[in-house]
Amino acid sequence: MNKKAMYNLTYGLFVLTTKLGERSQGCIINTAMQVTTTPNRITIAVNKQNLTHDVLMYTKEFNVSVLSEQADFSVFQRFGFQSGRDTDKFAGYANAKNAANGMPYVTEGTNAYLSAKVVETMDLGTHTLFLADVTDGEVLSDVPSVTYAYYQSHIKPKPEAKTEEKTGYRCRICGYIHEGEELPEDFVCPICKHGPDDFEKI
Repeated sequence: MNKKAMYNLTYGLFVLTTKLGERSQGCIINTAMQVTTTPNRITIAVNKQNLTHDVLMYTKEFNVSVLSEQADFSVFQRFGFQSGRDTDKFAGYANAKNAANGMPYVTEGTNAYLSAKVVETMDLGTHTLFLADVTDGEVLSDVPSVTYAYYQSHIKPKPEAKTEEKTGYRCRICGYIHEGEELPEDFVCPICKHGPDDFEKI
C-alpha cells in the first residue's frame, strides 16, 4: 500500500476543550466532522495520551473550536506543544469564553465553535472515537478554516538556517520535526498525534 494516498485526505485543525470542576482542559485535534444532520451529530477522535481525553471520558461533554487561517502559531504551542498534566493551558489566557455548557471555547483565530454531548464511544487503540449530539454552536468569523497545508505554509515558523548538521525525523502528516538519531518506537507527534510509521528520516 502507498501510504501517501492517505495524505490526500483533507484535515482541519481544531481546539478540543472540556472542563472538570474549575479546571479547563484543551488540546489540538485533527479529526472533527459532521456525520448526520438528523439528529445533528459529529465525531471527534482524541489521542488517549492527552489529559483532555481522560476528562472527556468522564464529563461526556465538550466544545470544538474550529481554527481559521488567522490562527497564530501560539495557539498551537499552547494547546498542542504542552501537556495539561504539567501546566494549566488556560492560565493567563484571555482569548476564551465559556459557552452555555460552562466549558470554554477559543475566540481568537477561530471561525466557529460547536458544543456537544457524547452519546457513544469506540476504542480505536491509540485513540477514542466520540460520537456526540451537537447542543449549540456559533459562527465567529467568515475567515476560512485552516488545513494542514495552510498550517505548513503560512502558520508554522520556517526553520532557521543552521550550519550544524543534525539528524531527525519529519512527520509526513503535519511536518513536525523530531531531532535525534533514533525515533522511539512509542513516539507520538505532539501536533497530530501520529506514530513512528508516519515519520520519515531527514
